[in-house]
Amino acid sequence: MTRIEKAVLWTLLYADVFDFPMTKREIHHFLVDTVASMDDVERALEHLNEHIICQTVEDQMYFAIRNRAQTVFASRQQRQLAAPQLWKKAMRYGAIMGFIPFVRMVSLTGALAMHNPSSEEDDIDYLLIIRPGRVWTARLFAVILVRVSKVFGVTLCPNYVLSEDTLTQRRQDIFIAHEIAQMCAISGHEVYSRMRQCNHWTELFLPNAKQMFHQETDRQPRGIIKLLKHFGEFVLGGKLGDRIERWEQKRKIHKFQEQINQESDVQLDEKHVKGHFDDHSNIILRKYHERLDQFGLSYPAFHISDFGESAAD
Repeated sequence: MTRIEKAVLWTLLYADVFDFPMTKREIHHFLVDTVASMDDVERALEHLNEHIICQTVEDQMYFAIRNRAQTVFASRQQRQLAAPQLWKKAMRYGAIMGFIPFVRMVSLTGALAMHNPSSEEDDIDYLLIIRPGRVWTARLFAVILVRVSKVFGVTLCPNYVLSEDTLTQRRQDIFIAHEIAQMCAISGHEVYSRMRQCNHWTELFLPNAKQMFHQETDRQPRGIIKLLKHFGEFVLGGKLGDRIERWEQKRKIHKFQEQINQESDVQLDEKHVKGHFDDHSNIILRKYHERLDQFGLSYPAFHISDFGESAAD
């Protein structure tokens, strides 16, 4: 098996954990470990008939692991039907979150970022980047929007909020690389670009995924909305804002302590509000390794140390 054929299998097996058949374009963009052209990927797919299967749905070709085809093709078809309406809601509410004072970037993350929601009622996950010193204040406003959206039957989850001066992710594995590479920036594209630069270690895992897969127009606030945002930042930028920030941080950390368990991936401080209380990343990575073992494939050999000191900053 050639290196590119292995890379295609690594890629499809990771997607298989999420019951996610992939198009040629998706396989090429999220190809694990190996830089390759679309022609390279197409040739590898032709040589992997023993292990993978292709199915055409509404003029689109999807590829999946052969022994899982019956389950995953039906799952993706169902989720493709759920994605468009939920995507519109995600863009609309994400743009509104971008209007909140001190918010510098809003990105859609999670299953919906890959057009793979479980249903039209699925949660909408966001990553928010905030001006330093106002992480908890901005999150407070975001939570107000979460509660308003529930009245309209929409569940927003801004479950990762971090300061603009802390863009580099310390955890560096294929799960986090995928989360970063597949996110869709709704507002703050310039900050998104800086975040990708700060986490260029992701290119070890997904070297073709240097740009957003699903491109969206930058929905930065303009006109009167922009003026209102600046006014809010002016009012809350001094001592009053400092008091609100300290009060909200202390209040929420005390409350969050009750939700933390051994399965949690939580980081709560002045620069991070990472509220993954039921973190599934370790389960996902374990299932990925199990699939690799079934195919006699070793885990791709990544060499973070070869990428320079910034990869571990």
